[in-house]
Amino acid sequence: MIGRTSRRLRRRILLAPLAAALATNGARPSAAQAQSAYPSRSIRMVVPFPPAGATDILARELARQLSDRLKQQVVVDNRPGAGGALGSDVVAKATADGYTIQMATSSTHSIGPLLNPKIPYNPQTDFTPVAHVANSANVLLVAPNVKAANVRELVALLRSQPGRFNYGSSGNGTIVHLTGELFKSMTGTFVVHIPYRGTALVIPDMIAGQIHLLFDNVASALPHLKDGRVRALGITSLTRSPLLPELPTVADTVPGFESSTWFGVFGPRGLPAEATQRLNAEINAVLRNADFIERLRTLGYDAGGGSPADFARVVQRDTDKWARLIKERKITGD
Repeated sequence: MIGRTSRRLRRRILLAPLAAALATNGARPSAAQAQSAYPSRSIRMVVPFPPAGATDILARELARQLSDRLKQQVVVDNRPGAGGALGSDVVAKATADGYTIQMATSSTHSIGPLLNPKIPYNPQTDFTPVAHVANSANVLLVAPNVKAANVRELVALLRSQPGRFNYGSSGNGTIVHLTGELFKSMTGTFVVHIPYRGTALVIPDMIAGQIHLLFDNVASALPHLKDGRVRALGITSLTRSPLLPELPTVADTVPGFESSTWFGVFGPRGLPAEATQRLNAEINAVLRNADFIERLRTLGYDAGGGSPADFARVVQRDTDKWARLIKERKITGD
């Protein structure tokens, strides 16, 4: 009996580590283990605009960098339509597990919802802010036949001939349209709005002298500025652009004038804290990378950064600003 008891005791001692390991493997992982495990598979980054556009180019640059840092593929999924509302709605209704995120813009989360009450999502309650990625300013362009050498002379010219001049835009309710209306509001001028389907379509008519003013993205304006077919009088950020360091800001003449498009990452409502924090940390790390910063500058962007709460405040300030202008100017998306 003593021999059998000793053998059973030795067997229990030898099997105890194996039993403990099996119990550990079968148990639910701790919060720390779950956090370290994210992400365990590829992440989809929805871009609610077509390929090769400004938002798509930025998203692909970020996705490439994040893939390296997260050791998981970040795949860009273009879902254009309805001014960005279609792709945004896809994310709003996605499973909140950290594997579907969105590259959003002022159009999808600030301006669009203000102009379209039938938009299928609520930008304030259906999303989780993750990170502010970048800002992009516009430049104030004038046609060759506009006799103004700077913003001060332009304002004087517009005031002297109300309704004589016009400005083009990429369509009703776009950031380009709203920037033109903001300029009119802050300078007390009357300039006729001529909507197009994109700023690229405005340039030929501007070169011909049929369109007098345009607020265009820095990067897309550069080729036309270099060949001298149009002129830039000012930039719409509060500080000068590294791409056009000699160009003064519009705010130098019109104090407080500012208009820029923000770009940032959102997830669906209820995104787990560990996913939000990990993505925010890695995006901020990318935004500190010198090569990435330089790439942003060549595209006409300034790096963002900060916490999810910081990003939420950026979006809210932008929304409040355009809401006031839309109400004041009675702007519609039609």
